[in-house]
Amino acid sequence: MQTVQTTYPPLDALKPVADSVWIVDSGPVKAMGLIPLPIRMTVLRLTDGSVVLHSPTRYDPLLHHSLEQIGLIRHLIAPNSAHWMFVKQWQDNCPAAQTWAAPGVADRRTVKKAGVRLDHELGSVPPAAWLGEVDQIIVEGLKFAEVALLHKPSRSLILTDLVQNLEPEKMSPALRLPARLAGVLAPKGKAPIYLRAVVKMRSKQARQAAGRLLQFEPKFVIFSHGQWFDDRATERLRESLGWLVD
Repeated sequence: MQTVQTTYPPLDALKPVADSVWIVDSGPVKAMGLIPLPIRMTVLRLTDGSVVLHSPTRYDPLLHHSLEQIGLIRHLIAPNSAHWMFVKQWQDNCPAAQTWAAPGVADRRTVKKAGVRLDHELGSVPPAAWLGEVDQIIVEGLKFAEVALLHKPSRSLILTDLVQNLEPEKMSPALRLPARLAGVLAPKGKAPIYLRAVVKMRSKQARQAAGRLLQFEPKFVIFSHGQWFDDRATERLRESLGWLVD
């Protein structure tokens, strides 16, 4: 039986997207403990030379060395309640880095039990560390919040789970129908159905936030699971967010 390649090799390696923007593909991780998913980190280098790791993937010494070649790792971001799993690994190896988290992450029992140190909660106003260079927008749902980053110099929009775009050829045949029903199958993937439900419970705020994401008119839309948008990004983002903005 042929093995399905779920991820996007090479893994745990820097891949350039634009000036001062990289991605790191990793995984797979198991969603709900069952479904293998590719996972992705986004790396930004700020104008002061410091490096931001958005939704850190698993720690790898060779990757750490590559990151040190582009700048000092000073910021780790847990952008929503599901994407903090590997933060402590990077904290242990980058003790000078500050950790930023989406609203509500610090309250999660599993986060506390794992011993993850969260130094700051992100709000609607970007911190001084990246003010003017990277904007941020919080999309809220019922007991859910995701912080989207807008890297202005490259027009890169960095999401986490608000778009998922899983390619069918990277899934086992048994999982393709469930993925289609959940709405996360490429080429027109969107947030999974359960996440759409909780976000719609804060529909006014979420629609306003989604509108701001589209107004940014990103050239690139990067997210954690599946094939990210490196062409017709704004158009494809509009399709993916149609459930929220139409």
